[in-house]
Amino acid sequence: MIFDQVEEIFKNGNYDAVIHFAASLVVPESVSDPLKYYLNNTANTANVIKQCVKYNVNKFIFSSTAAVYGEPSMDKVPVTEESETAPINPYGNSKLMSESVLKDTALAHEDFNYVVLRYFNVAGASVDGKIGQSTKNATLLIKVAGETVLGKREKMYIFGEDYPTEDGTCIRDYIHVEDLASAHIKALEYLDKTHESGVFNCGYGHGFSVKEVLETMKKVSGVDFPVEMKERRAGDPAMLISDNSKIRNIMQWEPKYDDLELICKTGLEWEKKI
Repeated sequence: MIFDQVEEIFKNGNYDAVIHFAASLVVPESVSDPLKYYLNNTANTANVIKQCVKYNVNKFIFSSTAAVYGEPSMDKVPVTEESETAPINPYGNSKLMSESVLKDTALAHEDFNYVVLRYFNVAGASVDGKIGQSTKNATLLIKVAGETVLGKREKMYIFGEDYPTEDGTCIRDYIHVEDLASAHIKALEYLDKTHESGVFNCGYGHGFSVKEVLETMKKVSGVDFPVEMKERRAGDPAMLISDNSKIRNIMQWEPKYDDLELICKTGLEWEKKI
Protein backbone atom coordinates (compact mmCIF):
# COMPACT_ATOMS: atom_id res chain seq x y z
CA MET A 1 0.00 0.00 0.00
CA ILE A 2 2.70 2.50 0.95
CA PHE A 3 4.58 1.72 -2.26
CA ASP A 4 1.51 2.72 -4.27
CA GLN A 5 1.17 5.94 -2.29
CA VAL A 6 4.79 6.86 -2.94
CA GLU A 7 4.34 6.26 -6.65
CA GLU A 8 1.29 8.53 -6.70
CA ILE A 9 3.45 11.36 -5.37
CA PHE A 10 5.94 10.92 -8.19
CA LYS A 11 3.24 10.43 -10.82
CA ASN A 12 1.40 13.61 -9.88
CA GLY A 13 4.44 15.85 -9.42
CA ASN A 14 7.36 17.29 -11.34
CA TYR A 15 10.56 16.98 -9.34
CA ASP A 16 14.20 17.81 -9.93
CA ALA A 17 15.65 15.97 -6.93
CA VAL A 18 14.88 13.94 -3.83
CA ILE A 19 16.36 14.75 -0.43
CA HIS A 20 15.77 11.61 1.61
CA PHE A 21 15.71 12.21 5.39
CA ALA A 22 13.14 9.64 6.51
CA ALA A 23 14.32 6.75 8.68
CA SER A 24 13.97 4.83 11.90
CA LEU A 25 17.06 5.68 13.93
CA VAL A 26 17.09 4.37 17.51
CA VAL A 27 20.00 1.95 17.76
CA PRO A 28 18.74 -0.21 20.66
CA GLU A 29 15.36 -0.54 18.97
CA SER A 30 17.08 -1.68 15.79
CA VAL A 31 18.64 -4.54 17.75
CA SER A 32 15.33 -5.62 19.28
CA ASP A 33 13.26 -5.04 16.13
CA PRO A 34 15.62 -5.41 13.15
CA LEU A 35 12.88 -6.09 10.61
CA LYS A 36 11.40 -2.65 11.26
CA TYR A 37 14.73 -1.12 10.30
CA TYR A 38 15.38 -3.22 7.22
CA LEU A 39 11.84 -2.73 5.94
CA ASN A 40 11.67 1.00 6.64
CA ASN A 41 15.24 2.15 6.12
CA THR A 42 16.24 -0.19 3.30
CA ALA A 43 13.15 -1.55 1.53
CA ASN A 44 11.22 1.72 1.60
CA THR A 45 14.29 3.65 0.47
CA ALA A 46 14.78 1.21 -2.40
CA ASN A 47 11.19 1.87 -3.44
CA VAL A 48 11.76 5.63 -3.49
CA ILE A 49 14.87 5.08 -5.63
CA LYS A 50 12.82 2.86 -7.93
CA GLN A 51 10.29 5.67 -8.43
CA CYS A 52 13.09 8.14 -9.11
CA VAL A 53 14.34 5.95 -11.94
CA LYS A 54 10.83 5.35 -13.29
CA TYR A 55 9.87 9.04 -13.27
CA ASN A 56 13.27 10.41 -14.28
CA VAL A 57 14.19 12.16 -11.04
CA ASN A 58 17.93 11.86 -11.39
CA LYS A 59 19.39 13.63 -8.35
CA PHE A 60 19.20 11.97 -4.94
CA ILE A 61 20.56 13.24 -1.59
CA PHE A 62 20.61 10.53 1.08
CA SER A 63 20.91 10.96 4.84
CA SER A 64 23.27 8.26 6.02
CA THR A 65 25.17 7.91 9.28
CA ALA A 66 28.57 7.53 10.89
CA ALA A 67 27.16 4.28 12.28
CA VAL A 68 28.27 2.64 9.03
CA TYR A 69 31.85 2.82 10.38
CA GLY A 70 31.02 0.62 13.37
CA GLU A 71 33.73 0.59 16.04
CA PRO A 72 36.92 1.90 14.44
CA SER A 73 40.05 1.48 16.50
CA MET A 74 41.47 4.65 18.07
CA ASP A 75 44.40 4.65 15.65
CA LYS A 76 42.00 4.81 12.69
CA VAL A 77 40.15 7.94 13.87
CA PRO A 78 39.28 10.36 12.35
CA VAL A 79 37.54 8.25 9.74
CA THR A 80 37.52 9.11 6.05
CA GLU A 81 34.95 8.11 3.47
CA GLU A 82 37.35 5.34 2.45
CA SER A 83 37.58 3.91 5.98
CA GLU A 84 36.26 0.40 6.51
CA THR A 85 32.48 0.17 6.85
CA ALA A 86 31.57 -2.40 9.49
CA PRO A 87 28.23 -1.58 11.16
CA ILE A 88 27.59 -3.25 14.51
CA ASN A 89 23.81 -2.91 14.62
CA PRO A 90 20.83 -3.19 12.25
CA TYR A 91 20.44 0.59 12.11
CA GLY A 92 23.91 1.08 10.66
CA ASN A 93 23.51 -1.97 8.45
CA SER A 94 20.19 -0.76 7.07
CA LYS A 95 21.74 2.57 6.11
CA LEU A 96 24.80 0.97 4.53
CA MET A 97 22.54 -1.33 2.52
CA SER A 98 20.66 1.72 1.24
CA GLU A 99 23.97 3.24 0.20
CA SER A 100 24.62 0.06 -1.81
CA VAL A 101 21.24 0.33 -3.50
CA LEU A 102 22.11 3.88 -4.56
CA LYS A 103 25.54 2.86 -5.83
CA ASP A 104 24.22 -0.06 -7.87
CA THR A 105 21.34 2.00 -9.27
CA ALA A 106 23.74 4.70 -10.44
CA LEU A 107 25.90 2.06 -12.14
CA ALA A 108 22.87 0.67 -13.95
CA HIS A 109 21.32 4.05 -14.89
CA GLU A 110 23.91 6.53 -16.07
CA ASP A 111 21.63 9.56 -15.71
CA PHE A 112 20.97 8.83 -12.02
CA ASN A 113 23.40 10.44 -9.56
CA TYR A 114 23.45 10.69 -5.79
CA VAL A 115 25.22 12.16 -2.80
CA VAL A 116 25.40 10.20 0.44
CA LEU A 117 25.90 12.41 3.49
CA ARG A 118 27.17 10.45 6.49
CA TYR A 119 25.98 12.41 9.51
CA PHE A 120 27.98 12.43 12.70
CA ASN A 121 26.25 13.64 15.90
CA VAL A 122 23.69 16.23 14.85
CA ALA A 123 22.69 18.58 17.66
CA GLY A 124 21.32 21.98 18.56
CA ALA A 125 18.45 23.94 17.04
CA SER A 126 18.14 26.80 14.57
CA VAL A 127 19.81 29.98 15.78
CA ASP A 128 16.58 31.93 15.26
CA GLY A 129 14.76 29.50 17.54
CA LYS A 130 12.12 28.51 14.99
CA ILE A 131 13.06 24.87 14.39
CA GLY A 132 14.38 22.12 16.64
CA GLN A 133 14.04 18.49 17.61
CA SER A 134 10.67 17.46 19.04
CA THR A 135 11.17 13.69 19.18
CA LYS A 136 9.56 12.00 22.15
CA ASN A 137 11.82 9.76 24.27
CA ALA A 138 14.87 11.22 22.55
CA THR A 139 18.22 9.51 22.98
CA LEU A 140 20.59 12.20 21.67
CA LEU A 141 22.92 13.46 24.39
CA ILE A 142 22.49 17.22 24.06
CA LYS A 143 18.70 17.07 23.82
CA VAL A 144 18.53 14.74 26.83
CA ALA A 145 20.76 17.14 28.76
CA GLY A 146 18.46 20.04 27.87
CA GLU A 147 15.45 18.09 29.07
CA THR A 148 17.24 17.36 32.34
CA VAL A 149 18.13 21.03 32.82
CA LEU A 150 14.43 21.89 32.61
CA GLY A 151 13.28 19.10 34.90
CA LYS A 152 11.61 17.12 32.13
CA ARG A 153 13.84 14.27 33.27
CA GLU A 154 14.81 13.63 36.86
CA LYS A 155 18.40 12.86 35.93
CA MET A 156 20.52 11.60 33.08
CA TYR A 157 23.15 8.95 32.64
CA ILE A 158 26.70 8.50 31.42
CA PHE A 159 27.16 5.01 30.01
CA GLY A 160 30.70 4.03 30.87
CA GLU A 161 33.67 6.01 32.17
CA ASP A 162 36.38 3.43 31.53
CA TYR A 163 37.03 4.11 27.85
CA PRO A 164 40.61 4.78 26.68
CA THR A 165 40.00 8.54 26.47
CA GLU A 166 41.30 11.36 28.64
CA ASP A 167 38.32 11.43 31.00
CA GLY A 168 37.14 7.86 30.38
CA THR A 169 33.95 8.76 28.47
CA CYS A 170 33.14 8.41 24.78
CA ILE A 171 34.17 11.13 22.35
CA ARG A 172 31.91 12.20 19.50
CA ASP A 173 31.91 14.72 16.67
CA TYR A 174 28.94 17.08 17.19
CA ILE A 175 27.63 19.11 14.24
CA HIS A 176 25.11 21.93 14.48
CA VAL A 177 21.92 21.24 12.55
CA GLU A 178 22.18 24.42 10.48
CA ASP A 179 25.63 23.48 9.23
CA LEU A 180 24.25 20.07 8.29
CA ALA A 181 21.40 21.78 6.43
CA SER A 182 23.88 23.86 4.46
CA ALA A 183 25.71 20.66 3.48
CA HIS A 184 22.52 19.50 1.74
CA ILE A 185 22.36 22.72 -0.29
CA LYS A 186 26.00 22.23 -1.26
CA ALA A 187 25.22 18.64 -2.25
CA LEU A 188 22.44 19.76 -4.60
CA GLU A 189 24.72 22.37 -6.15
CA TYR A 190 27.41 19.73 -6.54
CA LEU A 191 25.08 17.34 -8.39
CA ASP A 192 23.79 20.15 -10.61
CA LYS A 193 27.32 21.09 -11.56
CA THR A 194 29.14 17.76 -11.79
CA HIS A 195 26.51 15.01 -12.27
CA GLU A 196 28.86 12.80 -10.27
CA SER A 197 27.90 10.58 -7.36
CA GLY A 198 29.81 10.62 -4.09
CA VAL A 199 29.93 9.92 -0.37
CA PHE A 200 30.77 12.68 2.12
CA ASN A 201 31.27 12.85 5.87
CA CYS A 202 29.34 15.58 7.69
CA GLY A 203 31.09 16.55 10.90
CA TYR A 204 33.55 19.10 12.25
CA GLY A 205 36.63 16.92 12.37
CA HIS A 206 37.07 17.08 16.14
CA GLY A 207 35.20 15.76 19.12
CA PHE A 208 34.11 16.24 22.72
CA SER A 209 33.68 13.67 25.46
CA VAL A 210 30.35 13.01 27.13
CA LYS A 211 31.59 14.70 30.29
CA GLU A 212 32.75 17.75 28.33
CA VAL A 213 29.34 18.08 26.68
CA LEU A 214 27.52 17.86 30.02
CA GLU A 215 29.83 20.38 31.65
CA THR A 216 29.20 22.73 28.74
CA MET A 217 25.43 22.35 29.11
CA LYS A 218 25.74 23.05 32.84
CA LYS A 219 27.76 26.16 32.03
CA VAL A 220 25.34 27.64 29.47
CA SER A 221 22.26 26.78 31.56
CA GLY A 222 23.60 27.65 34.99
CA VAL A 223 22.02 24.42 36.28
CA ASP A 224 24.04 21.68 37.98
CA PHE A 225 21.66 18.88 36.95
CA PRO A 226 22.08 15.35 38.31
CA VAL A 227 24.14 12.85 36.32
CA GLU A 228 24.52 9.18 37.23
CA MET A 229 27.12 6.71 36.01
CA LYS A 230 26.05 3.44 34.44
CA GLU A 231 27.78 0.52 32.78
CA ARG A 232 28.87 0.75 29.17
CA ARG A 233 26.31 0.07 26.48
CA ALA A 234 27.22 -2.64 24.02
CA GLY A 235 28.61 -1.34 20.77
CA ASP A 236 29.55 2.21 21.77
CA PRO A 237 32.92 3.02 20.17
CA ALA A 238 35.35 4.97 22.33
CA MET A 239 35.85 7.66 19.71
CA LEU A 240 34.11 8.53 16.45
CA ILE A 241 35.30 11.65 14.66
CA SER A 242 35.01 12.62 11.01
CA ASP A 243 37.66 13.57 8.55
CA ASN A 244 35.66 16.28 6.77
CA SER A 245 38.31 17.37 4.28
CA LYS A 246 36.48 15.83 1.31
CA ILE A 247 33.28 17.86 1.67
CA ARG A 248 35.28 20.99 2.46
CA ASN A 249 37.55 20.64 -0.56
CA ILE A 250 35.13 19.34 -3.16
CA MET A 251 31.96 21.22 -2.21
CA GLN A 252 33.62 24.22 -0.53
CA TRP A 253 31.41 23.60 2.49
CA GLU A 254 32.32 25.98 5.33
CA PRO A 255 30.56 25.42 8.68
CA LYS A 256 29.47 28.52 10.59
CA TYR A 257 28.43 27.11 13.97
CA ASP A 258 31.38 25.00 15.10
CA ASP A 259 30.94 26.00 18.75
CA LEU A 260 29.84 23.53 21.42
CA GLU A 261 28.47 26.27 23.69
CA LEU A 262 26.32 27.59 20.83
CA ILE A 263 25.09 24.10 20.01
CA CYS A 264 24.09 23.50 23.64
CA LYS A 265 22.54 26.95 24.03
CA THR A 266 20.39 26.71 20.89
CA GLY A 267 19.27 23.21 21.86
CA LEU A 268 18.34 24.41 25.35
CA GLU A 269 16.47 27.49 24.12
CA TRP A 270 14.43 25.30 21.80
CA GLU A 271 13.71 22.87 24.62
CA LYS A 272 12.24 25.71 26.64
CA LYS A 273 9.67 26.33 23.88
CA ILE A 274 8.23 22.84 23.59
